[in-house]
Formats: sequence, C-alpha cells, structure tokens
Amino acid sequence: MKLLFLLLFSEVAIAQNMSIPSKNVLGTPLKKCCDSPKTGFFRDGFCHTGPQDHGTHVTCATVTQEFLEFTKTKGNDLMTPRPDFNFPGLKPGDKWCLCALRYLEAKNAGVLLKLDLEATHEKMLEYAPLTDLKRAP
Repeated sequence: MKLLFLLLFSEVAIAQNMSIPSKNVLGTPLKKCCDSPKTGFFRDGFCHTGPQDHGTHVTCATVTQEFLEFTKTKGNDLMTPRPDFNFPGLKPGDKWCLCALRYLEAKNAGVLLKLDLEATHEKMLEYAPLTDLKRAP
C-alpha cells in the first residue's frame, strides 16, 4: 500500500510539475539558479529536469559573450529576445540552466563558464565528474 501511494504521489507530482526535492552535484538540496531572467526547463528558476527535458537543462552557469556567440554558431541563439516564447534574450552575466552537452561542448572548445554548483542538478554528474565541475572558473 505504501509503495502504491509513493508511485501515485510521484505521478501526480510529475503531472503537476512539482518535484520530489532535487539535489545538486554536491548532494545537498538544489538551489535556485535565476529568476531574472526566469530559467530552467520548467521556467521555475531551478535547473530541474524530468523525462520531458530532452536537452537535460541541468547546468547552472553564468553566460559570457564568448559563450553566447559560441552557442549561436551551433544553432541556439540565446541573445535574441523571443517574445512569442516569453524569452527576453540573454546578455553576459546572466545565469541560465544550460543543456549538459552544450556546456561540455563549449568547455571542450575552450569556452569556459562559471558554474553555480549549488544550483546545478545532480544529473550533471552523469555527464562529468564533480572534480571537473569544481575546476570551472
């Protein structure tokens, strides 16, 4: 009976965009990445993720001009406002929940970003070890 309740609670939480408390890469409760602009796959300010988040937007980083130009060359223009998606566009210094693979792609190209490890979801550890994440500038 307890297992059934837990399964039902999990399904309801996912359906209502609630989440079972997430952890960060340090193993502590996930902190908010940014409210202005509102970030996260669910636009709740957190780098939460779930099965519908195919880009795995779990890496809380402070974007730079170099990164914004880099990601634009990869087909993801984060600088241009998109009012139709309620997206104001990013500028250097903004914090944003990046896709795990885009963060790694930028890092491998020498485009380094400052990470907020307390706001980076533990799922990022499936892509990079904590020692590498701690080495970010």
